[in-house]
Amino acid sequence: MPADSLRLAVPSAAMQSPARTQTLTVPKEFDGARLDVALAQLVPRLSRRRLQEHVKAGCVRVADIEVTRPNTAVAAGAVIVLTYPGAEDAPDAESMGSLTVLYEDEHLIAIDKPAGLVTHAAEAHPSGTLADIAQVQFGPLPEVQGENRPGIVHRLDRWTSGVMLLGRTPAVLEALKKQFQERKVQKTYLAIAHGTPRFQSEWIESRLKQDPANRGRFIISRDEDQGRDASTFYEVRERFHGYVFLTAKPKTGRTHQIRVHLLSVGLPIVSDKTYAHRGTHRIPMPPEAPAPERQALHAHRLELDHPVTGAPLVIESPMPEDMATLLAWFREHMPERE
Repeated sequence: MPADSLRLAVPSAAMQSPARTQTLTVPKEFDGARLDVALAQLVPRLSRRRLQEHVKAGCVRVADIEVTRPNTAVAAGAVIVLTYPGAEDAPDAESMGSLTVLYEDEHLIAIDKPAGLVTHAAEAHPSGTLADIAQVQFGPLPEVQGENRPGIVHRLDRWTSGVMLLGRTPAVLEALKKQFQERKVQKTYLAIAHGTPRFQSEWIESRLKQDPANRGRFIISRDEDQGRDASTFYEVRERFHGYVFLTAKPKTGRTHQIRVHLLSVGLPIVSDKTYAHRGTHRIPMPPEAPAPERQALHAHRLELDHPVTGAPLVIESPMPEDMATLLAWFREHMPERE
């Protein structure tokens, strides 16, 4: 492989660890519940009796402490690590789903995240996350700073698809996170949006802050003393009648940044329910159009330095089928009018 460039996915079963573990987080509603009751909720494919056997066999750690009594009370937010003693119980790619690998070596993995998959455990999604599947598919992955985010370098919103990186060692995980923090990683997204851009390309530089009326949303901050700086460059790729296909390159990595920035210049992303346009779209989506069921935003490309070799690493995820189908429909039915 050339030392100056890495582009090929290199799947290798030999790299996968034989260990089978699953990291889980106790949801809020199970605060104070018995360990076996919480496990039955988090791992529904196994019976409560089977899970009790695993606990008694010393296969469960809670907050990094081995627990062998199924009736032990657990607290909300506690991290449970379940090690499967036998292959018959171990979750696999078929039972939990598998991740498409775009690049893999002994240091890191790049996967193609599908829309709808939560990156890591949270109160509303305690299990079945990308992090859970990754540990089954690739073996145990490191965590840093005590976070319940094994291998996770960065995240994508649940309903955004595309390239994501996983680190296989603590040193690599830290090196990758540092590149993101220092803004050395170049990110390119594909988006389909409502509206007609004034320019062929534009920098959007507006501070973002949490919406005080809705903690799950972010808004533009008009106060220089509030929010965090954010910078996004977009460029038009194709124009349609009332719609646009564009690339977005965020310089910063704020939560919901691209979605909020595009909305702020009159280009809300198609099918984005959180950041839908407050008024009626000038050109409504025709009912027969194959609009995707999630926001039409895709993390298409990452460019960075390999954390160990230093070689340029370029990883691309092809456009997902739902977005490609909508673009093809627009080209046929809604070409730009002169």
